[in-house]
Amino acid sequence: MGSCVLRRVNHWRTTMVHFDMLCDECRSRFTPDPMRYGCDCGSALDFAAPAPPIAVEELASRPANMWRYHEALRIARPEDAVTMGEGMTPLIRADRSDHDLRLKLDFTFPTGSYKDRGAAVLISALREMGADAVVEDSSGNAGAAIAAYAARAGMRCVIYTPSGTSPAKLDQIRVFGAELRLVEGDRQATTEAVLEAAETTPYASHNWTPYFITGVKTVAFEIAEQLGWRAPDNVVAPAGFGSILLGLHLGFSELRRHGITDTTPRLLAAQAERCCPIHVAWRAGADVVDRFVDPRPTLAEGIASTRPIRARQVLDAIRHTEGAVATVTEDEIADGVRALAREGIYVEPTSAVVVSAFDRLVEQGVIRDGDLTVSILTGSGLKASGKVPA
Repeated sequence: MGSCVLRRVNHWRTTMVHFDMLCDECRSRFTPDPMRYGCDCGSALDFAAPAPPIAVEELASRPANMWRYHEALRIARPEDAVTMGEGMTPLIRADRSDHDLRLKLDFTFPTGSYKDRGAAVLISALREMGADAVVEDSSGNAGAAIAAYAARAGMRCVIYTPSGTSPAKLDQIRVFGAELRLVEGDRQATTEAVLEAAETTPYASHNWTPYFITGVKTVAFEIAEQLGWRAPDNVVAPAGFGSILLGLHLGFSELRRHGITDTTPRLLAAQAERCCPIHVAWRAGADVVDRFVDPRPTLAEGIASTRPIRARQVLDAIRHTEGAVATVTEDEIADGVRALAREGIYVEPTSAVVVSAFDRLVEQGVIRDGDLTVSILTGSGLKASGKVPA
C-alpha cells in the first residue's frame, strides 16, 4: 500500500463489516482494500454477496436523499457518509411525446451530473478504509464529482482527463482543488495514463470499483419509489463505460429479488454514432465488445468510450432485460439539446442522446404504445456551454 494512503485502516478492519469482492472471470475473492480496484487477472470486481433489502416501511421518516436507502449501500457507518444531501432528483412528464415518457432529471446534483451518486458512496467507502488521497480518470463529469467529494472528505485528489474535455468541466475540477493532468489522445489513453499513479494511491475509479455502481443503483430505487414502487417498462440512458446501465440493472434486480417490485424494465442504451462499440457488439450478437475502430470526435464526449471496462456486463444487462441499443448522429444530438431546452430543460449533449434514441426506438417498435418509459438526463448543459448553437 502507498505510504500516503492509510490513517485508520487497522481500526476500520476491526470494526467494519467486510464486504468481500469477487472476480466474475477467475472467481478470486478479496476483502475491501483502498488499493484494490480490480482483480489480478485484469478484470473488474463486484461484491460477492447480495446487498440487503432497503427498509421500505421506514422511508417516510427519512430524509429525501439517496442515503434513505443506506442498508443497500455497503457503507458500515452511513451516518458518517461524505454527503451533500444528494439524490431524489425530480421525475417529470415529458411534453414532447405522445407516449408516456418521464424524464429523470439526474443533472440536478451538487456537481451537475448523476456521477455524484457513485462518488458519494465511493469516497465514503475509501474514507472508511483510511484513504487520504485518490486518483481518477474521467472525461469530465466523474472527475468533477470525485474532486468535489474528495474535497469534502479532506482528501488530496488528482484527476486525469482527455485534453479535449470541455473547458467548463476542467474549470470545475480545478476549483474543487484537485490537481488536473491533461492527457493527449482518446478516452482510453486517459485510462492508461492513470494506472501508474494507481500503483501508489487509491484509484477512485467510476468504472472499476463496485462501490461507484452501488451508488448509481439508487437511481433505480428512486424511480421505483416515485412511481409508487412500480418499475417502468423501459429506461433509456446514455452509454459510454456503462455505469448508469449497470446501476439501473443492479438496482431494479435487487428490488425484484426482494419482492419490492414485480418486474424489471428493459434497458435501452443510447450511443453516439461516432463512437458506439456497445451498439456494434449488440448488433453482431457478440459476447465481447471489441475496441471501436476509427472513433471520431463527438458532441457526446461523456460517452466516447472506445472499449468499456465492464463491456460484457453491459451487454448482459441489455440482453437479460430484452433491451436494445440505438445510435444517434451529431445533428440529432444537437437537436436533442434544443428539443429539451424548449421544455425548459438544459442538458449537455451527452444527455441529449436519449432524445433521438427514444424516437428511433419508438419507430422500430421497441418502445410500444402504452409503455411507461423513463429517460435519464445525466449532465447539466452548463458543463458544455457553447458546444451547441441556440
